[in-house]
Amino acid sequence: MRHIHASLLFVAGASIKEVQERLGHSDIQKTINIYTHVTDHLKEQTAEKFQRYIDL
Repeated sequence: MRHIHASLLFVAGASIKEVQERLGHSDIQKTINIYTHVTDHLKEQTAEKFQRYIDL
């Protein structure tokens, strides 16, 4: 449940720092190593952000 919770926070747009604090990690590197895998949804959002930037 903890991993799902962290993953959903990232999908919802929470920053690494926000997730770190929510999970109670004293070291942000632990949060990065364990919880920041890129989901298909985030890949899609990144592509859309880039496309919007190019369209400016």
